[in-house]
Amino acid sequence: MREVPESLHGEEVILTTPEMGITHLGPGRSFYSTPAMVGHLEQLCLRLLQPYLDEGEGTVGVRVEVRHMAPTPIGQRVRLQARLQERDMERRRFVFAVEAYNEMGTKIGEGVHERRVIDIEKFVARACQGVSQ
Repeated sequence: MREVPESLHGEEVILTTPEMGITHLGPGRSFYSTPAMVGHLEQLCLRLLQPYLDEGEGTVGVRVEVRHMAPTPIGQRVRLQARLQERDMERRRFVFAVEAYNEMGTKIGEGVHERRVIDIEKFVARACQGVSQ
């Protein structure tokens, strides 16, 4: 793994689609779901770390603490942000502060997401121990 800069941060904008929405409030009442938002924030952090990984390395999420603070109707754009808050190169541990905003500028989510760098082959072998193939 290469040195990850303390200033690591990133942003992306997504367009919410019906697959990202809740449906249990009835017809015409679909809003960006919490699981979709958490997944998008996690993917942003994964992509931010990717350029610093050596061959055979990957990252896994180990902690997510996110509050979903306001609704966003499906069809609106959402701006996702992540900023490296803590890094421990020795333990290969990275904690990001994450936020999400809808296209009206309303903060809809905030929290932290922690990722660890793993050796993919060792991780898979250990995960599959005792699992019959």
